[in-house]
Formats: sequence, C-alpha cells, structure tokens
Amino acid sequence: MNYRLPLIFCWVLLGLPVPHLAPALAAQGNLKEAVSKSIEQQYEDLTAVSDKIWSYEEVAFQESQSAEALKEYARAQGFTIKENIGGMPTAFTAEYGSGKPVIGILGEFDALPGLSQATVPHKQPLNEGGAGHGCGHNLFGTASLGAATAIKELIESGELKGTIRFYGTPAEEKYFGKLWMIRAGAFEDVDVVMDWHPSDETKTGVQTGLALIDFIVEFHGQAAHAAGDPWNGRDASDGLELYTTGINYYREHVKPSVRIHYDIEVAGEVVNVVPDYARIWTRVRDANFEGVRPVYEQIKRIAEGAALMANVEYEVKLVSGIHEVLVNRTGAEVLQKNLEEMGPIEYTAEEQEFAKAIQDAVKKPQIGVVSKIEPLEPTQEVASGGSTDVGDVSYVVPVIRLRATTAPNGTPWHSWAVVACGGMSIGHKGMAFAAEALARTMVDIYQDEQLRERIKAEFKEDRGDYKYSPMVPEGPPPVGK
Repeated sequence: MNYRLPLIFCWVLLGLPVPHLAPALAAQGNLKEAVSKSIEQQYEDLTAVSDKIWSYEEVAFQESQSAEALKEYARAQGFTIKENIGGMPTAFTAEYGSGKPVIGILGEFDALPGLSQATVPHKQPLNEGGAGHGCGHNLFGTASLGAATAIKELIESGELKGTIRFYGTPAEEKYFGKLWMIRAGAFEDVDVVMDWHPSDETKTGVQTGLALIDFIVEFHGQAAHAAGDPWNGRDASDGLELYTTGINYYREHVKPSVRIHYDIEVAGEVVNVVPDYARIWTRVRDANFEGVRPVYEQIKRIAEGAALMANVEYEVKLVSGIHEVLVNRTGAEVLQKNLEEMGPIEYTAEEQEFAKAIQDAVKKPQIGVVSKIEPLEPTQEVASGGSTDVGDVSYVVPVIRLRATTAPNGTPWHSWAVVACGGMSIGHKGMAFAAEALARTMVDIYQDEQLRERIKAEFKEDRGDYKYSPMVPEGPPPVGK
C-alpha cells in the first residue's frame, strides 16, 4: 500500500503545509513532462531510424544495417557502445551514466522472411519474396532507444542518478538471441528491465506467453537409383514421413496447452533418386518450461522410432529453448498508472480510413484503430498466443512489459498488414507512445528505491528456488546458418 497519500490527507486536514512530499511529487511530474518533451523532440529522428530499419528488411543474425542504424543514433546521443555481445555481431548495448540503479530496456530489430510489403492497405510486396517487419520490430528497437535517450538526458542533467542501458537484441524471430546475451552475463548487474511490443491494442503486458523448445531432426540414409536399384537405397525421407506421422498421432495425447509445429526443410532433390538426407525443423510449446520438456523428450523418441522403421540414421540438434515470462505485477501497476495518465493515441481521419482498408483486406470488421487504454487484467494461468525470449530475461531480472498499438484492431500478426502499418504514421505514433510510456515509468523506478525493492521482492518470490540456465547448445550462436 502507498502510505504517502493518506499522510498527505492528514496534513491537509490539520491545516498544515505538506513537508517534502508535494515538492517531490511536483519534481517527479516535471521529470515526466521532460521525457514527454524529449520524445516529441526526437520524433522525426526516431521515425527516420525506424523507417531505415523497415526498409532494410533484415532477418535473424543478418541485421547489420539495422543494428548500425540504432548504434549510430545512440552514439550521436552520447551513449557508450559495446558490440558483439555473446558472440553475435549484431548484438550490442548502449549505456549512459554510472552506478546504481541500472535499468535496462530491450530493443529488437529483426524482420520475418517472405513478408515484404509497401505502405498501402492491400497486399503489395516491395521486393517479391523479400522479408518484412511483420512483427513491428523496426518500431520496437527504435522506441526503446528513444526512451533510453530521454532518461539519458535526465541523468546527464543531474535530475536522475544511475545507469541506463539499451540492449540491441537480434534474432528474436528465429534463434532467440537474448539467450546468448544472458549466457554472456549481459544482465547480471541490472535492477529492472523494460520491454514492449507492437500490438493492435494498448495495455500493460501481464500474460506469460508460452515456453518452447526448437530443434532440428536430420535423417541419413543411402542414395540409389529410384527405378534401377531402389533396394540398394535407404530413404531418408521415409524416416522423415514416419516421424511426422508419429507426431500427428501424438497430438491426441498432449495437454490442450501444447502446440507442435514443424517445417520440412529438405526431403530429397529429384524424383528419380532415393534421397540419402532429409531435415525437419520442429518446435514444441506449452504454458511453461516444466510442461514442454516431456513433450520434447517424447518427440525425440518418435524420431528414434521413425529412423528404426525406415532403416536410416537420425540426429537431433537443439536450436534453443525459451521460458515463459515471469510477470511482475508490481511493476505493471506503475506502468498502468502512466498509461492512464497519458491517455490514448489520437488518429486522423486518413489514418482511420487506412486502418479500415487494412481490415477490409484481411476480412476483419472495419472498425479502424481502437484508441483506448485497456484496464490492467488478471494474469491467466495458461496464456494464449506466442513465445518470446524476453521470458528468459524475466528469469534473470524483473521485467516490466507494455503492448502499444501500431496496427488496426484484428490485424493478423506476422502478416503483410503489420508491415504496411509499421512503415507509416499509425506505426510511428505507436512507437512514440511506447517510448514515452516506458520513459515515464522509468522515472518512477529511478526515483523510488522502495518501489525497486518491491519489484525485486516479487521477482525473487515468483522465481523461487528454480535454477535457471539458458537452453542453448554448447559453442557459439548459430550466426550465418
């Protein structure tokens, strides 16, 4: 409970001046006004950075231009850059200040394959077959760096004390780069981490997401002429097909929270050769890491059985595994208060028409962009939706999360429609809103030591005695693969 408001009322009822507290609250309000002005002043520059990243369309571990655009902006603001974090050329940090508290803020910037799209409300690729920001990561990293810059200015002026650190985190869509940053110790000295994600609604993020394990199964056989002497062949694709058959029979016997996906990457090259090699990417998910492990173990046994039936060899190669998010509701309440103080994003009639055209194109109700602050919701025991390597960060340090509107209500994520909005004003407004909300919340955290301690106490209680370690294979991250 916040004891300060009842105390203020007591002083007022007694007709006495309120000592210290009113100036402190006023100062806090002034600092929030300062970060709001900073985001407003940065808006054109942030939009330019976001649009550059949007146009680069770089996928996991190939985000060299995108990372450089963010680093260039950070250097210009006076941040100190550390590169090649965890052995990843596109992973970096940008830091300003010294001492405690250390507050981190996450920034992603990788695109998705096959989603190239122009800024028009109908499907129209810019580069046929090219990548696109179907998850809004061009906005994600840029907004977070804008928020970090606003805080940096307050540290520089002496209004706040401590360290602000922006994390440029690559490959979230495929390999989960934050895992290797965690393994490298990049979060060990951080007190609190801020995070956000583009969305079709504006709300405090208090859902856990799904844990997952990613792995590749390879089958090795013996090539032969498919007509002349097939009896001399051992068909690797037979092993793969038996494997997928086993998975699909297994689906009946898993919990409703489990998800199983696969993508057949190689299954032979030509029809007249018995293939000696086949490869399939498999992903399993569940509500938490404890639930996903036995599913992973069973599917590995299915791979073994498939190889035995096809008389081929097999190999399972771990890509990575990520945890569900540990929700920090203490931090979420602070963020929620800031969202409500800010109020919703405002849109022009032209932007609403663009949004309705998007909704028409994807067969959704034409209601435009929904402009409201959603209430703080309960945390569900079993979350729906996707997964994120932010979950692993949340097992190392408390994380406070935001979802900000960057696309019309009902827009299918990981689609061309999100790409279209991320390159125009609907996305840009959501980016600026997120930057301001994150920065305002960080002002609270920097100024209130008791708040930081409550955030940390909840984190320690929720994690309990769980011994976390990132689930990645030995050796360097799969850069260039």
